[in-house]
Amino acid sequence: MAGQLILGLSILVGLHEWGHMFAAKTFGMRVEKYFIGFPPKIWSIQKGETEYGIGAIPLGGFVKISGMIDESMDTEAMNKEPQPWEFRSKPAWQRLIVMLGGIIVNVIVGVFIFIVIAYKDGEKILSNAEVNKYGIIAGDLAQQIGLKTGDKIVKVNGKPFTDFNDVVSSEVFLGSNSSYTVNRNGQEVDIDIPNNFIEKLSDPEEKGNFIRPAMPFKIAELVPGMPADKAGIKAGDKIVSINGTPIRFYNELQEKLPTLKGKEAKIIIDRAGQQQELNVKVSGDGTIGLYPESLLAFTTINYTVGQAISKGTENAFAVVFNNIKGFGKIFRGEVSASKALSGPIGIARMFGGIWDWSRFWYLTGLLSMVLAFMNALPIPALDGGHAVILSYEIISGRKPSDAFLENAQKVGMVLLLGLMAFAIFNDVWKAVF
Repeated sequence: MAGQLILGLSILVGLHEWGHMFAAKTFGMRVEKYFIGFPPKIWSIQKGETEYGIGAIPLGGFVKISGMIDESMDTEAMNKEPQPWEFRSKPAWQRLIVMLGGIIVNVIVGVFIFIVIAYKDGEKILSNAEVNKYGIIAGDLAQQIGLKTGDKIVKVNGKPFTDFNDVVSSEVFLGSNSSYTVNRNGQEVDIDIPNNFIEKLSDPEEKGNFIRPAMPFKIAELVPGMPADKAGIKAGDKIVSINGTPIRFYNELQEKLPTLKGKEAKIIIDRAGQQQELNVKVSGDGTIGLYPESLLAFTTINYTVGQAISKGTENAFAVVFNNIKGFGKIFRGEVSASKALSGPIGIARMFGGIWDWSRFWYLTGLLSMVLAFMNALPIPALDGGHAVILSYEIISGRKPSDAFLENAQKVGMVLLLGLMAFAIFNDVWKAVF
């Protein structure tokens, strides 16, 4: 997990800081340092006027531009006369572009990644008809709002849906007054989704178990050396029953195995139309070591380059809009910040423990858009805070004093350090409790 997060953040931070550096050098500003990671320094090399290096703390990075009040708080240099190559001697519009350079690069990178994913992988859709072929499996949270296993979802927010992703989309959970309409034993029933429900779905495992289509399955892959493999089960087999209990859907297998921890189970499988009985010793954690393949019919939509550009851009900016909606719920008091916000530990958990390049690039694209959004917030010490001050200077024609900029930077750093400390503590708290 940590390795994937560090690699993803290093790529994104490196490109973000490159955006600042490129803009600064383009306007003739002197860039003294370009670092990925925070001090202490691990390695560096001097090329021309710039020292390029890597820091030991891989949760950020920085560029030091001459004549700019930044996190280094180098006030001594600011007391000297401005030099032509310094940030502070350049026109406000050039300084604004430099401050927005990192955000712009993160947006470009995020959009590009989502476009490539859309073109390469297309979009997998599980249609309304397939979802409702056997109904849904309602997890604990789904049952709390009134859903039941076997329900067939007819509408989402009063409208028919075309893809199961529409049922569990952020638009449903981040919106207000959302609802499902289900067919239950031939009658339509409306199920309201509480406005603070997203708070309960903050745990990825809970979200994954919220509702799922009832899924007939066959075995896609076996874990070498695990009970299923040792007993002679093979990829392509279908499990018919366990100790006489019929198994039709994958959730039935998940519910049955934990009741047999450490015991031997008689499993009947169907292999190419022929049934066989195998004795399988269930492990102490209630698993036998297999991965399922859904027998529901997924439809893959492939996109042309033009369509991928449109779809990828839409998906990338949806990340930003969802963050705005999420902050709106926090400010309205519908969701607590402790449930909604995640720090590095929470983000690392999203990557998972197995290296998956498709997931890695998807999450890296998502993080790129999140970094762009967060850096655009009008908080002193963030790019957005600098941009607000520079926009004021451009509009009013009056430049704030260096003392004001120094104090704003100090306030911003305190806010950011406090937010980071809160996020890390919150991650630890959620992981432990």
